[in-house]
Amino acid sequence: MSQSLESHADAQSEIDARVRQVELLISNLLRGSVLLSLVVIVIGTVVTFVDHPEFLSSTSALGQLVNPGTTLPHSLAAVATGLKALQGDAIVTLGLLLLIATPVVRVGISIFAFIYERDRVYTFITLTVFCLLILSFFLGKVE
Repeated sequence: MSQSLESHADAQSEIDARVRQVELLISNLLRGSVLLSLVVIVIGTVVTFVDHPEFLSSTSALGQLVNPGTTLPHSLAAVATGLKALQGDAIVTLGLLLLIATPVVRVGISIFAFIYERDRVYTFITLTVFCLLILSFFLGKVE
């Protein structure tokens, strides 16, 4: 009987260690992704002000940048083109896309985490959520 309890305790501690590893992985992913997106956004902002020094001295010029009618890259192709030309607005948009992608990647990693933990119910639920997120990117369109 006591050997059975020890065996159960060992199995439980192994499960707890797995859960802890997964939690650390997800925590580091979230921190790293948010930090990376922040760095990219700051770099894009600096590039914008270096390319357009008039934004620092003229309120009307700065108004063109922050005006609600200002066009920023709206597609991945436009972002890629802007990145090739080292345009600050494209770099900022890339940072925002990284920030938006962070929770989606977290859900994706959670699928593998639940597989690793051998939790079929949460694997299925998380896989469903992930599919819905990906589907919303393809179906959702902003004009």
